[in-house]
Formats: sequence, structure tokens, C-alpha cells
Amino acid sequence: MSRRETYEEKTESLLSPIVEEAGVAVYDVEYVKEGKDYYLRVYIDKPGGVNIQDCETVSRALSDALDTEDFIPDAYILEVSSPGLGRVLKKDRHLEQSLGEQVEIKTYKPIDKVKEFAGILKAYDADTITIEEDDSPRVFDRQDIATVRLALDF
Repeated sequence: MSRRETYEEKTESLLSPIVEEAGVAVYDVEYVKEGKDYYLRVYIDKPGGVNIQDCETVSRALSDALDTEDFIPDAYILEVSSPGLGRVLKKDRHLEQSLGEQVEIKTYKPIDKVKEFAGILKAYDADTITIEEDDSPRVFDRQDIATVRLALDF
């Protein structure tokens, strides 16, 4: 397991009692380096969406827990927020929650000269993701997908 994965996993385990008490759920945790800075990003969610108070409550409690556990030796910036409307679907639990929803898929390289696709998320497994595009299924190999996100429909 990489250092990044270890930090994310330990942070997620610290979050369990915090989010339960706050009445929200963990959507995702990511530890990334951008430029010279490291970020520990926590995305929380609940039915109807989270508000600034939810983020503040989780942020304060998590910050205290992280200070106590002190397992990340690097200086980092802690961010707690909502995953947003056009949320990225990175994990199987995200895909499961989004079955039947309109999604956008971007691929690393063109497929039939196109890198962006949209359709209804119909199925997924360990190797593929299937969307319904213009009443016909299109199956993508997961290794070819750069991102899957919920489509914003205005």
C-alpha cells in the first residue's frame, strides 16, 4: 500500500465516529500534492446536501483527531467540503449510488475519434462500465477511463 493510500485509509477510519455524530457520510478522502503543497481533502455528503456548518463541524473534530494521531509527517492543508453536483465517481460505492443517473465519461485516448461520452449509467463491474447512449449500450474498459462524473443538467 502506498503512503498516499495509507494516509487516506487511516483518515477514513478516524472519520467514522466524527461523521456519524455529525449526521453526514464520508464520500471520499484524498491526499494529494499540488505544486509544493500537500492537501488532505475530505468530501462529506448527506441526503439534501451538506452545508458550511457540517463542513466546519467535521473539519474541527477531524483536525483535533489528526493532531492526536499525528501519522502524516508532511505539512498539509486540510479541506472538508461537499463533493459537489458534478461529483467524480471514483469508487464502486459511488457507481452503485449513481446507477440510472446521467453521467459523463472521459477517456484517456479517443474511441472512434471521441474522448467524451454521456449517457445513463447502467452497469459496472471490476473491469467495465456500461452506459446507455442514444438507446444503445456502450461498454468501456475501466483502464481506458480517465474520469466518470455525474452530468450537470441545467
